Amino acid sequence: MSQFLFDVAFPLTVPFWALMVFVPKWRWTHRIASSPLIALPLLVVYTVLVAGHLPELWTTMSSPSLEGLKAFLSTDWGTSAVWAQVLAWDLLIGAWMYREGRRLDVHPLLMGPLLVFTIILSPFGFALFLIIRAFCDTPDRATTVVTGE
Repeated sequence: MSQFLFDVAFPLTVPFWALMVFVPKWRWTHRIASSPLIALPLLVVYTVLVAGHLPELWTTMSSPSLEGLKAFLSTDWGTSAVWAQVLAWDLLIGAWMYREGRRLDVHPLLMGPLLVFTIILSPFGFALFLIIRAFCDTPDRATTVVTGE
């Protein structure tokens, strides 16, 4: 069961990433990416994986140690659960980046590759976006975006 859930987790994110990368200006993309419910399928996967292991999960996370985390991650269910959790967070971060990119009018030819980079190496993609955002989010620009002037 863990292998199946591990294997199905990433494909559950693909439709959302595809919308943000390939059709970023479609009105439904914005509506969908604005909903935190896009992470729900992954949270279901996570819940199914950890449901029978809540005492172990609680022990690992309430008193974290390197050895305890290594033991947790050495199990199929633990690795698969962390994978689902990482994918959910990455998707939520990517959706926020998408919305901010649209708000700041960052060109889709820049945002698309940046979102793909975030899918693969999210901390680096997120950091790069924060740098881009700092340059795009000037007080003058914010006034223009808000007022339309």
